[in-house]
Amino acid sequence: MDRIAGRFARVEPRRRIRHLMLGLLADLPRKNCWTIAEWAGEATPDAMQHVLSRAKWDADAVRDDLRTYVVEHLHDDQAVLVVDETGDVKKGIHTVGVQRQYTGTAGRIENSQVAGYLAYAGQHGHAALDRELYIPRSWTDQPDRCQAAGLDPDTAFATKPELAARMITRFLDSGHQAPWVAGDEVYGGNLRAALEDRATGYVLAVARTHEVTTGAGKFRADTLAKRLPKRAWQKLSAGAGAKGQRFYDWAHIDLPSSASGHRHLLLRRNRTTGELAYYRCYSPEPVPLTALVRVAGSRWRVEETFQSGKGLAGLDEHQIRRYTSWSRWVTLAMLAHAFLTVVRADEHRIRPGPDDLIPLTCNEIQRLFIALVARPVHEAGHWLHWSNWRRRHQARSQASHYRRQSATHA
Repeated sequence: MDRIAGRFARVEPRRRIRHLMLGLLADLPRKNCWTIAEWAGEATPDAMQHVLSRAKWDADAVRDDLRTYVVEHLHDDQAVLVVDETGDVKKGIHTVGVQRQYTGTAGRIENSQVAGYLAYAGQHGHAALDRELYIPRSWTDQPDRCQAAGLDPDTAFATKPELAARMITRFLDSGHQAPWVAGDEVYGGNLRAALEDRATGYVLAVARTHEVTTGAGKFRADTLAKRLPKRAWQKLSAGAGAKGQRFYDWAHIDLPSSASGHRHLLLRRNRTTGELAYYRCYSPEPVPLTALVRVAGSRWRVEETFQSGKGLAGLDEHQIRRYTSWSRWVTLAMLAHAFLTVVRADEHRIRPGPDDLIPLTCNEIQRLFIALVARPVHEAGHWLHWSNWRRRHQARSQASHYRRQSATHA
């Protein structure tokens, strides 16, 4: 809170942001302005809603503080920037950016809101440090709809790779360094040129139908995989997982180019099913296969970041329609999760535990932090007041729905 306090001109929003951050870390069954305000001791959710929607503060400035905080504490000279998107299933048509679209969260096309994230993955930990909301053409083609949701009416459509490029550019322009970028197939076909212009290495997934030019001509990736001899494959670990090292068979093919740098097609084969995955790779300087494998394996860190950020810090639990409120909620949730990640990294480095205990996890740190440091204590009257407040609000909403229904069918 000391790090971001200067972004708030008055003491009231500073104090309320602190309560909101603690609420995001709390063990609440659901996290929104109502539940966090009740947990924090507020009489109503109005002040929490105000600090997210109307109070004067810059979420992008807090995001910049978050980026510096993460890099400072998780610094790794071989860190990987991982780009990916995640979706939140929504009801209705008014939540900013919502439409029927594919989201990996549901595994199918749903009415959802999708955002791209940039995560920092190093040997000490991983955390999200930037975000961009995906605004579909169904929104950018309707300036009035954009304006009603708090967007600039002139908001232009941007693809997910373009949003990823924005976040990576912000990171590099801020003076921070990361030698690698990783991403899935969404980014493998469209992000490469921008990264090569910045002399930033990458390992980006591509489809099996992706075509590459070799010394023998132009071939599809899956065609080249079939022509590789058995000796071309090496058993290597893509990093530690929940059940141990993740071993695959790997191979790579040099791709000639007149431009500077070194380019490869990297292939991964599942040792059980034989399933293949393909990656386009670039590095300014020559690197061994093990380095490319390490970067490819780092991409899974963003999935762990999403799971942890949603499960521990309410990243996906916002019940918010307008863009300003979305950007503020998501930024604070990212910061709350980064706090857990940084504490975990510090504990592992400074106070490693005994051999008969696994190292502290973010889940255990959250549980201890709330139980020992930040759990508020309220008298019975506070909880009874909130019970009455909720029921009164729900009664007004119910009456309003009934009046609207009567007017519709009259």
